[in-house]
Amino acid sequence: MGFRDYINKIDEKGLLQKVDVETSKKLEISGILKEKEPTPLMFNNVKESEFRLIGNMFCTKNVIASYFNVTPADIIPMLSKAITQRSEPEIISNALCQEVIESNVDLDKLPILFHCEKDGGNYISSAVVITRDPDYGQNMDFHRAMQFSKDKFSTRIVRGRHFHTFLERNSELDVAFCIGNTPNILIAGATSVDIGVDELHIANALEPIKVVKANSVDLLIPAEAEFVLEGRVYLEEKHAEGPFVDLTETYDIVREEPVFEVKKITHRKDAIWQALLPGALEHKILMGMPREPTIFNKVNETGVKCIDVNVNPGGCSWLHAIVQIDKISEDDGKKAIKGAFIGHGSCKHVFIVDKDIDIYDPLSVEWAMATRFQGDVDLIIKDKEPGSSLDPSAELGTKKTTKMGFDLTKPLIPKGKSFERADFPQVDIKKYFKQ
Repeated sequence: MGFRDYINKIDEKGLLQKVDVETSKKLEISGILKEKEPTPLMFNNVKESEFRLIGNMFCTKNVIASYFNVTPADIIPMLSKAITQRSEPEIISNALCQEVIESNVDLDKLPILFHCEKDGGNYISSAVVITRDPDYGQNMDFHRAMQFSKDKFSTRIVRGRHFHTFLERNSELDVAFCIGNTPNILIAGATSVDIGVDELHIANALEPIKVVKANSVDLLIPAEAEFVLEGRVYLEEKHAEGPFVDLTETYDIVREEPVFEVKKITHRKDAIWQALLPGALEHKILMGMPREPTIFNKVNETGVKCIDVNVNPGGCSWLHAIVQIDKISEDDGKKAIKGAFIGHGSCKHVFIVDKDIDIYDPLSVEWAMATRFQGDVDLIIKDKEPGSSLDPSAELGTKKTTKMGFDLTKPLIPKGKSFERADFPQVDIKKYFKQ
């Protein structure tokens, strides 16, 4: 299903709300998106741009599951399979993303949002960024970019990411920032895989796509993207980037980051800009969900049967993981904690629960902690080690943080009171009250 096909589908179902009054890309649109999340919104009259804008498209796991016609429980095995059984997309020569080619770059004409009052500038936060290394091949991931002139951005390149490795090896890189993509491309761009793996092959395994050679750079890009910003990123040319609201809903610091010079813009004739609200639900789900299969697989590798994983929004969809297991041995909870931290190195707190606990219900998880957890025996504290740069409480510069694992599973042989939750009788409530 293409990006436009999906928009038409949710529109026909009455799930897409449209804003026809004039709205500004500075502070106003982001405020409306936040107020209405998770409802998808189409802005048909952007004050500063001729282009329409859509946001809040993929805010929940249920929405993404419905896109693929699966249940939320199917997402982890589906993504795991796509990572291991990658496939090459079809290459075409004529693509919708190149219906219009603009060599006279003026970023002010695009509806690039100014999200929050203290932001450093207008920010692209929804783009999947494609680049290439002569030895490793193509890479696709997410990088935010702050506009500071009509043709330049300062783009945040996190150390350790494959893009950063490529940039250090080459000093300059051709890039394509692709905006307006379906979940298979967005999720693939957020996965963590070995260097040299082309994430577009993961996207194609999730749902077949077509790619086309970019207009001015030697890169293969999604053929149905709405916009493609082509240009070059320079390691040695830096510009201040930030502040910016990151995944934790707090402001990130200002850094000197590499400059992205846009040399050409291609787009569809009636292109729609895809916005992604930083720190909001869609940002969280697209960042956190691709880490769930890696946790799932690593827990299973410890010999513990993992049932499901939720990198939950309450933990910023990055710093917490709730792992549901089928406990067979008394030490399964501790082994699962170890596997989960291996599966997601940025995780700060891991919670292991039994199969009778609903990992998508915070009250159910808290109940397990209240009734099945004792700190002196069920808590694992790891010495300070590198965590996530997104954690505002982590040690500045080193990212070091104290990590903890909580074994919230019940003992296999209880001593004393029962650990089972009582079930009330099931009744047909309609029989007892008038409609």
